[in-house]
Amino acid sequence: MNNRYETKQFILTVEGETEQWYFEWLEGEINKCPKRNYNVSLKAKKCPNPRDYYKNVNKLTSPRVFHICDVESKDQFHVEKFTSILHEMKNAKTYKKIKYDLGYSSFTFELWIILHKIDYFKCLTHRKQYIDPVNKIFGEKFINLDDYKHEDNFKRCINKLSIYDVIKAISRAEKIASINETDGKKLICKYGYEYYEENPALSINVVIKNILQECGILEKIKKRKINQELSVDNP
Repeated sequence: MNNRYETKQFILTVEGETEQWYFEWLEGEINKCPKRNYNVSLKAKKCPNPRDYYKNVNKLTSPRVFHICDVESKDQFHVEKFTSILHEMKNAKTYKKIKYDLGYSSFTFELWIILHKIDYFKCLTHRKQYIDPVNKIFGEKFINLDDYKHEDNFKRCINKLSIYDVIKAISRAEKIASINETDGKKLICKYGYEYYEENPALSINVVIKNILQECGILEKIKKRKINQELSVDNP
């Protein structure tokens, strides 16, 4: 890291290794971006159940934590699993004064990755169907999601992305949220957290937008884009 920059720390609890690897990659992209005001330390801990994190936190501290997880399906098992996660996030605030923010994907984290390259409004019937757009955007021939999630394969894919792709993904995710609202999709609220069961839907973009805003990248890149568009319109 460049020592000229103060470092902002963000704590995230995530479901799996691909999410950990993604945030490691994102930290590197932010910290090499010349338009940043701060460096970041993205501490993504593999804790599918938030309780595994907050039970070890000193009760006197009051950290803010982002939990990244999936709404994998409307099957009873997955619904109960997700509801339990939200309940533990609420308990974290009750028992340890930890404020948990939710960053979810319906169905899975692959939706967020896909949005780095393309708009994706298709409603799927099974999470395994994400492999086709993943292969398309990265020019790969993975057999299934397990193949794609192998460390070497996943890191090869995300290394084809840039911080500009992250900003485009945020805009595409916001477009999905707008469409879901316009279409009248049912927004569920449990334990103070809102989400859509129907896919595509996500709020990971809100978490990452927050990070980029705090280190000053988002506004500077958007301003640069506007200036470039104005110069094209007025040569």
